[in-house]
Amino acid sequence: MSSGDKAIITCALTGVLTDPKVHGVPVTPDEMATHALEAYNAGASIVHCHFRNQEPGKGHLPTWDLETVGSIIGAIRERVPEIIINMSTGVVGQDISGPLACLERFRPEMAACNAGSLNYLKLREDGSWAWPPILFDNPVEKISRFLEVMNRCGVIPEFECFDTGIVRSVFLFKKNGMFQGKAHLSLVMGVASGMPAKPSWLPLILEEMEPGTHWQVIAIGRREVWELQRKALELGGNVRTGLEDTFYLPDGRKTKSNGELVEALAKMVRETGREVATPQEAREILGISRRG
Repeated sequence: MSSGDKAIITCALTGVLTDPKVHGVPVTPDEMATHALEAYNAGASIVHCHFRNQEPGKGHLPTWDLETVGSIIGAIRERVPEIIINMSTGVVGQDISGPLACLERFRPEMAACNAGSLNYLKLREDGSWAWPPILFDNPVEKISRFLEVMNRCGVIPEFECFDTGIVRSVFLFKKNGMFQGKAHLSLVMGVASGMPAKPSWLPLILEEMEPGTHWQVIAIGRREVWELQRKALELGGNVRTGLEDTFYLPDGRKTKSNGELVEALAKMVRETGREVATPQEAREILGISRRG
């Protein structure tokens, strides 16, 4: 079987603000490492990591504290040395000193690079805002600062794209010299104010990509995300799941763990006639040099 028939599965372990008291997302280094091992055993080659405040009662809040981040990354690397770590970098506002310091200190193999701005919106059933409207601001100057550090530290940027114009912008960044080599795109689909989680959108989005682009779907939602994942696999893409993206399995049941979500996605990979890539195969496909 050629590398083109292999599908890379990423597991997004915990997300940004989900309350661990409500949904049981991992927070501590040991919990993150345990979930990473379960995801790896189920078929994940990459874990996407956000980092949470370790103080009692503050586990729903993010942190860029170097000691905390180092403890989490160290625990995952010790428990699952084969796994590829993809570090989150997303922050609102222009102060990106926290994620930049983490990139420079820990030099993960990959890191998210949010490739454009989005009004992050969601409504309740009565039409009121589920939270105050947020501008997730990612102007070119901010993206350029991230890419300068990633390029210097040998970290592969994974461009997160919330809308079609953001997809197209990534290739403008490349022509401008902001990064080199093949682009790695994540199509974030299902956010209420971004691209919808509709399989019919994928062929049109693929027309906007350069040949050889690596891409995956990040499907946000409930049962509807699974048909989107299936379509991505049928079109040759890679896929991501995890407690950051969904709490629900294909049959509508609420999941108990990240491992259960990855297991369901690995089954879907095989149903589409493809095979799940190992971490080493994923490194070869994505052009990643393994960290020592």
